[in-house]
Amino acid sequence: MTFAFGNGWDIISVMKRIKEQLLPFERLTREDGHYFFGYYDIEPWSADGRFHLAHRVPFMDRMPSPADRADIGMIRMRDNRFIPLAETYAWNFQQGAMLQWHPLQPASIIYNALRNGAYRGVILDTVTGVERTLSRPVANVDPAGRYALSINFSRMFDFRPGYGYAGIPDRFAADDFPKDDGIFLIDLSSGESRLIIPLAALREVFHDVDLAGMKLLVNHITFNTDGSRFVFLLRTMASANSSGGVFWKTATLTANTDGSDVFVLGDFGMASHYIWRTKNELLIYADAGEGAGLNLLNDRTRDHALIDKGFFTYDGHCSYSLDKNFILYDSYPDADGYRKLVMYDIKRKRGMNLAVLHHGRMDALPCTDIRCDLHPRFSRDGNTISFDSIHEGHRHIYTMDVGSIIQ
Repeated sequence: MTFAFGNGWDIISVMKRIKEQLLPFERLTREDGHYFFGYYDIEPWSADGRFHLAHRVPFMDRMPSPADRADIGMIRMRDNRFIPLAETYAWNFQQGAMLQWHPLQPASIIYNALRNGAYRGVILDTVTGVERTLSRPVANVDPAGRYALSINFSRMFDFRPGYGYAGIPDRFAADDFPKDDGIFLIDLSSGESRLIIPLAALREVFHDVDLAGMKLLVNHITFNTDGSRFVFLLRTMASANSSGGVFWKTATLTANTDGSDVFVLGDFGMASHYIWRTKNELLIYADAGEGAGLNLLNDRTRDHALIDKGFFTYDGHCSYSLDKNFILYDSYPDADGYRKLVMYDIKRKRGMNLAVLHHGRMDALPCTDIRCDLHPRFSRDGNTISFDSIHEGHRHIYTMDVGSIIQ
């Protein structure tokens, strides 16, 4: 195991913050600053495996302000060097700037930035430095590289600051169900976008709920494995007319790429993280009628299967191995402040802790949105994972070879 220490940390201090460890892992980011990649369902490695994308920021103990910049770059795997590529003022600690590789252009990256007073997606060629600006910010990219989905990150900031961007007020803030805001489809080749599902058209999803003092927004949104459909979480939030004591209400919906054939997959009391298994199957931690648990749902039906309720007793960020035989998972901090990094063998119905790392109690944070979720993700060949962690006292990216388990 390789560690590079900083900020007065020594190996004894660090090992006390590693409660369990099944496989060795090493720090990928070794230069000054705080580093993280972002979300669990985005591929951080380049097509040739030579680079791993990363955000670099100068702090980790407070929320970003409109004046705080994040450096966009990539780690060269052979020598752990951080290569800066761009900068952005449109970022957060949970999902970064939606930084990712372009599916059709191996040398190009996609990320969000603040340009001319608006949030916009940027496509940057890492070799030539040539960039194109999209008409709207990117929330998710079609695996085929044709389209991207966009939502209102300012509205999101009002609801969950850790997933929105600070700096630009929501121009629909006074409108609970705006007809000109909602889900947009971006053509990545032209950069143009169009509204495909207005929030006003989704009001009837909560037909049995009194929406007085509530407004709608789209939270997470993700294309399926071939880009033919997407899933999104429609949520309620307190509006300016709220009298207090307002709860979240979540509905999980799917739709075709053009916004047609909208299907309410689940009107759950609780729905959280998910990943597409196939173009028709969605793995999601939700309460589908049997209590909160990890469920495999079939799109356009209400059929579902609860996966090992005795093991998946907590919400986590889920993803599949290439052969779909293993689930990579993590946890929020327990009562002692430790997070679990988990691999679950689906065929044998057996889970194992890859590592248990100290994070600190959530209630000890000045704001929960600055937390460092592990957000584990597989490499393209499926033999390596990377994850973010603060168990060394800094925010860094780590890698672990899991080939011995997968094979």
